[in-house]
Amino acid sequence: MTDNQTLAGRVAAVTGGTGGIGKAICQRFLREGASVYALDRATAQLDGVIFVEMDVTSPEQVAAAFAKIEDQSEKLDILVNAAGIEIEKTIEDTSLDEWNQIFAVNVTGTFLASKAGLPLMRKAAGGSIINFGSYDGFIADPGLAAYCATKGAVHALTRAMACDYGPEGIRVNAICPGYIDTPMLQSFFQDNGDIETLEQAVRDVHPMRRYGTSDDVAGLVNWLAGDEARYASGQLWVLDGGLTAQVQQMRL
Repeated sequence: MTDNQTLAGRVAAVTGGTGGIGKAICQRFLREGASVYALDRATAQLDGVIFVEMDVTSPEQVAAAFAKIEDQSEKLDILVNAAGIEIEKTIEDTSLDEWNQIFAVNVTGTFLASKAGLPLMRKAAGGSIINFGSYDGFIADPGLAAYCATKGAVHALTRAMACDYGPEGIRVNAICPGYIDTPMLQSFFQDNGDIETLEQAVRDVHPMRRYGTSDDVAGLVNWLAGDEARYASGQLWVLDGGLTAQVQQMRL
């Protein structure tokens, strides 16, 4: 441990902790001195990170995972609800099973993990919950109807949780990323033709002429988790390289 570690002594749990963004968050928390639990269905070895197999849609698995955290660490200071999936369809092309599945992961998973984590945060006399919304919760990309609906729900849930638990010293915020270089984004590129041309088009539509990285997201998560953000709660933090700040028609 070094003197400048901002999360020394804290206990953090990250759902979707072995994914592109989740992994970067776990690694950043670890560098900042936290004890880190990666909660995910996909098994992975992350040096220094405690992996716990967990499906966010299963109440039983969520309860068991947080019981393990309580048994090993006694408390929880930070919860990041990073688990999420995407369906690239209109509502006509989306089956009811697909609709229910994306809500189960993106919304119900956030609900279940938060519900299980709150009692452990009380043991820490406060904490920080960081949910994952999206810029698609404010505006819509074509063919992402169900995904957009889930992110709008996460935004509303974030505000409600911040109001309910603020008196207990528990802050709740949501990060709303734009295009981030993750396996999910690469899958989108691969499904839509000329990858190199599409990647450049995506860069060019951003004022910063690039899309984000997992480390960009982890930096904001780390700030929201720590004491410098002690007055930040109930907010939706858009991280999109200026994408939604511009009038898109002006680029035609």
